Amino acid sequence: MRLHTVRMAKHPKRPRDTNQLAHVIAQLATGELADVKTEDGKDPAAVALGRKGGLKGGKARAEKLSAAKRRAIAKKAAASRWAKK
Repeated sequence: MRLHTVRMAKHPKRPRDTNQLAHVIAQLATGELADVKTEDGKDPAAVALGRKGGLKGGKARAEKLSAAKRRAIAKKAAASRWAKK
């Protein structure tokens, strides 16, 4: 049995269907679709979306928790920070 190594793609995935691929290529050529990556290779739209979710995630979670549950989580976190190894 041969093991294959998984490599990350250096370019975005394109549709396998010929007609869909032609449509994407035409959109790229006319500027309708941006194929831009940041210098670290990440899609700027995906980075912005992830940041947007990250900024509101903690606050939304805190609003859903009861005061007792938040206190228990804080005590556990403090205990783990101060625990001696």
